[in-house]
Amino acid sequence: MQTTQFASVYGPVKSWRFGRSLGIDPIGSVSTCSFNCVYCQLGEIEQQNATRKIFVPTERIRQDLLGFQPWDIDVITLSGSGEPTLAQNLGEIITMAQILTGKSVGVLTNGSLLGDSSVRAELAIADFVAVKIDAVCDQQFQGINRPVQNLTLDKIWSGLKQFRQRYRGQLAIQTMLLSPWRDQDQINYITHLQELCPQEIQLNTPTRPKPLEHQLDARGNHELLQSYPVRSLKPVSEEVLKQFRDRIQAVLDVPVRYPALIH
Repeated sequence: MQTTQFASVYGPVKSWRFGRSLGIDPIGSVSTCSFNCVYCQLGEIEQQNATRKIFVPTERIRQDLLGFQPWDIDVITLSGSGEPTLAQNLGEIITMAQILTGKSVGVLTNGSLLGDSSVRAELAIADFVAVKIDAVCDQQFQGINRPVQNLTLDKIWSGLKQFRQRYRGQLAIQTMLLSPWRDQDQINYITHLQELCPQEIQLNTPTRPKPLEHQLDARGNHELLQSYPVRSLKPVSEEVLKQFRDRIQAVLDVPVRYPALIH
């Protein structure tokens, strides 16, 4: 059972992608997401939906942020207990954090709500946005991300491309590999990326175990995962990540990064 008292700001978290990152959780103690990914570091999602509302008031987050002064960090990221774009005060939170801390503020999103113009407008305030794309066909999408009903991969790509047309910040695409991709899947993925023109690609593989139940502590670093039951997923090899990176970079002139794996 989850016993940790909820705090809307957590960390700093050591991230191979973002450096020393202070997390903002706009969702709250009950994990809520439009996905229920098989590898989710939070465990099984407790409430799966795609309805926006205010989960944590902006003023509560501001007060929690003040407790971390003087913000000896690289960036601030909105992520936490689910899909951050579900928070109806997303734009308020981003703006408040930028003004209060003077740090770059980013959002880690699964892109499921990018078909909503208000979400695109609020997300465009962020200094950087990282969008999760783990699949290039619907069968793969349904099996890995387990989205809410009627959400398709085509809708994700369409919303993402609409967002890209207006976004002037730093866009990264995050892709989790649970197994090596087929040749045609790699080609299709690279074709989409050519249209998006992101500033960075982040390839990942499940090096962190998945809690058997929702764990709020799992928002933080890997070492915290030792205190409760978990299920480990088999990562792909570093060679698979390297080969995919090289193939992407042969077509796109953008950085492609992946974590160093220890076997």
